[in-house]
Amino acid sequence: MAIPPYLHPFVVPVAEWPRQREGSIDVYRPAEPGGDPLPVVVFVHGGPLPPGLEVGPRDWPIYLGYGALAAGSGVVGVTVEHRLQSTLEYATAAADVADAVTQSRELPGVDPDRVALWFFSGGGLLSADWLRKPPPWLRCVALTYPILSPPPGWGVDEKFDPADAVATVGGLPVLLTRVGRERPEFAATVEAFTAAAREHEVDLEVIDVPNGQHGFDTFDHTEESRDAVVEAMKWVTATLQK
Repeated sequence: MAIPPYLHPFVVPVAEWPRQREGSIDVYRPAEPGGDPLPVVVFVHGGPLPPGLEVGPRDWPIYLGYGALAAGSGVVGVTVEHRLQSTLEYATAAADVADAVTQSRELPGVDPDRVALWFFSGGGLLSADWLRKPPPWLRCVALTYPILSPPPGWGVDEKFDPADAVATVGGLPVLLTRVGRERPEFAATVEAFTAAAREHEVDLEVIDVPNGQHGFDTFDHTEESRDAVVEAMKWVTATLQK
């Protein structure tokens, strides 16, 4: 029996890391957290999720990997499970993410004023609210093979449009990991976003994965893929330490 795509292994070899499940979030802490409060990275999975899903995103190898990689980098990693079951449920998913972020900031040992949000794939549309009016404690936003404007026919509320929202992002640093073999309809949204970011002089860092496809961090087990993931994590953790 074929392994579902979402259960393919993570491209970066990481040790299994202990995690604590608290409601809709899983928490990954550094092995030796020390005495000072630590920054937190909240990972927001994509969607809409496939029907009949037996394994939730927090248990997918990719998010087990990102959570472990964050903790191994000296910050608290949080993986979120939200209810994006169809393109008509972005408002529900956005509320889930907002609740998860609040919960993450209130975790013991977390510095509530040093938070990064990291969005993937269809979860990229959920970044719009945070880009439009970034709270002062949000230190950066990362976007990995994201969808950054509602594709035609999705029926998504127009407020979930990061390409529009980025105009008012101000000085918030944004990281975009962009794949060279992206689906054309998704690539067009990334192009619109980067054009808007350039127009408004956004602090945008781009990591290109020329041979990567959508989901490269599970599908493309290459040095290029591993380097891109590691570089993105280093950028996020360094930004949180500023």
